[in-house]
Amino acid sequence: MLLRLATLSLLVLYPVAWFAPLMRAGLLPIFGLSEISVITGLQSLWRTDVVLALAVTLFALVAPVVKTVGLALVQWRFLDARALPALHVMGKLAMADIFLIALYITVAKGVSYATIEIAWGLYLFTFCILASLGLSLLTEKSKTISD
Repeated sequence: MLLRLATLSLLVLYPVAWFAPLMRAGLLPIFGLSEISVITGLQSLWRTDVVLALAVTLFALVAPVVKTVGLALVQWRFLDARALPALHVMGKLAMADIFLIALYITVAKGVSYATIEIAWGLYLFTFCILASLGLSLLTEKSKTISD
């Protein structure tokens, strides 16, 4: 039951993490810092490159939610456990983890050129990604044991 509730909690936590400030950045702290979230980053991308924005939206927002819903359906036995390999592929398509790694690299490289403060949303986003990975592994293990 705890596994099911943890999976369902991701359906609430993911959207919170998308809107939460990942960081505050600016050229100089005296000019003020702008809050950056997953959604504000995507909004900026939609203005500059629609095709890339569509791909990032699909793989960073839609795929993780579809995977999480599918995982919950398997856990609640509304979807057969044979769907787990497809959910595993969906998890590979979900590019939230790649987005997070790219974000960390960008932060590390940009520190000397700008002022960047990490915000609480980055920790929440990291938690959601790691929790999703862990819950997937636990679900697969529990389905293997019960079969």
